[in-house]
Amino acid sequence: MSTTLLATIPSPPQGVWYLGFLPIRAYALCIVAGIVAAIFVTRARYAARGGNPEIVMDAAVVSVILGIIGGRLYHVITDYDSYFCSDCDPLEVFMVTNGGLGIMGAVTLGALGVWIMMRRKGLPFAPLADAAAPGIILAQAVGRLGNWFNQELYGRPTDVPWGLEIYRRVDETGAVAPLTGRSTGEVLTVVHPTFLYELLWNLGVVVLLLWADRRFRMGHGRVFALYVAAYAAGRFWVELMRSDPANHILGFRVNTVTSTLLFIGGVLFLLLLRGRREDPEIVDPRGDGSRVAETDAGRVDSVTGIGGTGTDDRSGGSRVSGFMPEGDGPATTR
Repeated sequence: MSTTLLATIPSPPQGVWYLGFLPIRAYALCIVAGIVAAIFVTRARYAARGGNPEIVMDAAVVSVILGIIGGRLYHVITDYDSYFCSDCDPLEVFMVTNGGLGIMGAVTLGALGVWIMMRRKGLPFAPLADAAAPGIILAQAVGRLGNWFNQELYGRPTDVPWGLEIYRRVDETGAVAPLTGRSTGEVLTVVHPTFLYELLWNLGVVVLLLWADRRFRMGHGRVFALYVAAYAAGRFWVELMRSDPANHILGFRVNTVTSTLLFIGGVLFLLLLRGRREDPEIVDPRGDGSRVAETDAGRVDSVTGIGGTGTDDRSGGSRVSGFMPEGDGPATTR
């Protein structure tokens, strides 16, 4: 037994620290760190596509606010028994800092809000969605660390060497407090660290998206669709390993059903556009909403931001990021 425990992964002794009366929650810090990482990546990728990076900041405000609302709504709806029962406190619905954000609801409502924002600005949504996809899944990976601090969303008991120790936590009065308490050192069980499995899968999806975007010059929402399909595939098998209480549809966990539908939707979108060979659309760097097509010679790499030679042998002129100097004729638009 001692050999097995020495090989296991310990949980943090606590997930909340106090500066006077102010609680500092690791879960919230992980969410914030993920958002910052997503903004950094998205700004770089959107600028490389020719977009105004300041648009990303506007989109971040919209997506974060609606994402928190959507994530909480999804969690409460799919886990309503924890909030609306005879012994439950319905006000816990609003305690977001205690954990409980459904990423599927967060991305859905957040993306819808950004789509509306871009429509109002007269800008295309797809280039921004494609630019944001790797950053979103990176944020999800960072956010999963919050589940580690909260000792939540873990799998079934196991004896594998990388099993996760779940500690008994109590508050100052000695009452059991899994989220806000401090560990007594007592190991209640050793389980599959499904948060870690999903974290590693998400990092793999980041690499996949960056590679596919560079290799196949993806656009028109295809990078985002690939993100949805790839994430859903990983979430599907992770859900099969979880043992925490959950509502079911036709005998399956709600998140398993949702993951299946998202995977099918993402794959269908990719198949519908599989014959489309055009280069991705980019947005006028001036941010005035005009769109131009990338050219082979002047293409700005959507990952690194490095452009082409800027020479178009067919016209004898030069084009950079889809623009042609005055006298060479207008750049193609779509």
